[in-house]
Amino acid sequence: MQTYFNVAQIVLAVALIAVILLQVRGGGLGGIFGQPDSVYRTKRGVEKTLFQLTVVLVVLFVVLSVITLRLGV
Repeated sequence: MQTYFNVAQIVLAVALIAVILLQVRGGGLGGIFGQPDSVYRTKRGVEKTLFQLTVVLVVLFVVLSVITLRLGV
């Protein structure tokens, strides 16, 4: 049973990395040099879906980690 939890945790971690890398940051290089963002943007469409999927995957990953920890290694 422990093996299934470990495999599920690895799959969730890879999915979480992929979703985070797919997210687009619209700030450009201006944020690096201290320019404030002058345009307020809301998340729409795919960007909003990726954000929500990221939150869901993080919650699942944390819950699975706690369950794995409670069961013992």
